[in-house]
Amino acid sequence: MATDTGIYQRADIYHDFYHGRGKDYRAEAELVRDLVRERTPDAASLLDVACGTGAHLRELAGSFGEVVGVDLAPEMLAVAERHNPELQLHQGDMRDFRIDRRFDAVTCMFSSAGYLPTAADLDRAVQNLADHLAPGGALLLEPWWFPENFLPGWVGADVVTVDGRTIARVSHTVRQGGASRMEVHYTVAAPDTGIEHFTDTHVMTLFDRETYETAFRRAGLTPEYVKHDLVAPGIFVGTAEGGRA
Repeated sequence: MATDTGIYQRADIYHDFYHGRGKDYRAEAELVRDLVRERTPDAASLLDVACGTGAHLRELAGSFGEVVGVDLAPEMLAVAERHNPELQLHQGDMRDFRIDRRFDAVTCMFSSAGYLPTAADLDRAVQNLADHLAPGGALLLEPWWFPENFLPGWVGADVVTVDGRTIARVSHTVRQGGASRMEVHYTVAAPDTGIEHFTDTHVMTLFDRETYETAFRRAGLTPEYVKHDLVAPGIFVGTAEGGRA
């Protein structure tokens, strides 16, 4: 019988699945680096919010003198620390975490902002991210799908094997009011533990482009929407006062 367990509480499986699936964290980190450098050439510090298991941070560490991560799930941070013991990591919600310093760049990748339930929550989160920017710093945020780009009924299926453990993932996504609702089933098999099956549900808000841009402007940032093949939903980039818009 399947159990209803969030994938973010099974962070080791999350980490292995996305690496085994071929998510190109290095190329995405290079894109982030280039977008930051275009706006803040001397950027030396970066904060990654919703950093997950630290895969982007690990790649970004070679481009910035200091990288720091924040994530809501302690299980994700535990895996991040195990794979990257040198990283500075903090637990917190993107809407209200506090770190007593500012950074030349702040990022929020992998559509994590889509988990925010309302436009007011998005405003709070973007304002908080902007509050952690140094003058002239750049904020990069990868959105979830816009309503017009969402494909109801989408089915995804992948099977990967990492270090002898096989992970099968099947998903089905539908429209639920102003959000998408994705039901995911995982079957995991390993020589020492046998086979287990658990399910996961992701409800993510389908904010439109204007809502994201409004949140940036309210936080004192001039938004720019960048489309790129590496990140299908695109990336919003905003620069704090004192830098190049």
